[in-house]
Amino acid sequence: MSDPAPFEVYAIRYATVARRAAENFIGGDPHESAARMDYFVWLARRGAQSFVIDTGFNQAAARRRQREFLRSPVEGLQLLGIDAARVQDVIITHLHYDHIGNFDLFPGARFHLQDREMAYATGRYMASEFFSYAYEVEEIIAMVRNVYAGRVQFHRGDAELTPGLSVHHVGGHTKGLQVVRLWTRVGWLVLASDASHYAANMLAERPFPVVADVTQMFDGWGRLRELASDPRYIVPGHDPLVMQRYGAPSAALEGIAVRLDAEPRA
Repeated sequence: MSDPAPFEVYAIRYATVARRAAENFIGGDPHESAARMDYFVWLARRGAQSFVIDTGFNQAAARRRQREFLRSPVEGLQLLGIDAARVQDVIITHLHYDHIGNFDLFPGARFHLQDREMAYATGRYMASEFFSYAYEVEEIIAMVRNVYAGRVQFHRGDAELTPGLSVHHVGGHTKGLQVVRLWTRVGWLVLASDASHYAANMLAERPFPVVADVTQMFDGWGRLRELASDPRYIVPGHDPLVMQRYGAPSAALEGIAVRLDAEPRA
C-alpha cells in the first residue's frame, strides 16, 4: 500500500509566561529560573482538508491566570488561511483551560475527544483543587452541552481519523490525554501536547508537576517514541525551543507560526 499524501503541520504561538524550575519539573529548585512556557495551537492541512488541534485560551483567561496574551489563536489561523467558522474538525488533546478555550469560535466543528478525558473532567477528582485547577468549569459544562448537541466524537484509545492522521491515548498528565500522529514529508511526526511540555521532560525523564499518574506519564514517553519515525519528530507542547528549531512559513509569520513538517534545527 502506498503512503498517504503528507500533511503540512504548523504550530501557532499565542501566549507565553515566565516560569521557575519547580513549575516545570518535579523536584525542580523553587529558586531556579527556567525556560518560559509558550502556548500553542496546531494546524494540520492537506489540500482542502484541515484539522485544528486544540483551541487555546482567550484574553479573559490570560488576565485571570496572569499569562501574556500575544494574539487570539483564531487570528493566527487566519494568517494561515484558515477561517475558524468553517473548520469542521477540532482535535482536543485534553480539556485543560489552555487547550479548549475559544471553542465557541468554531461553531461548525466536531470535537474529537477521548472518553476517559470527559469522564475524568466530570468525575470525582475534580472535587480536589489539585486536579481541577487547570480546568475551567464553565468550559467543561459547555463541552458537555456539545456532547448533547451531537458535536463531540469520542474515541477510546487509538483511532485513525483519516489516512495519515490518528489520535493515541497516553494519559499521564490527565487521565484522557491524547497525542496526534501525522504523516508528513519527513515521515511520522507526533504532536505530544502535554505528554511532554518541554523536550527536557521526556529526554531527562523529569516529569511535569501537573500530573494525574506519573507512571503513565513515563509510559507515554515510550509511546511517543514508538509513534514517531525519529525522536526528533516529537514536538513538545509548550517548549519555546519549538519556535527556534523550526522555520516560519513566511516572513510575515516570524515569531507567530512555524512549520513542523521539516527537519528541526540542531
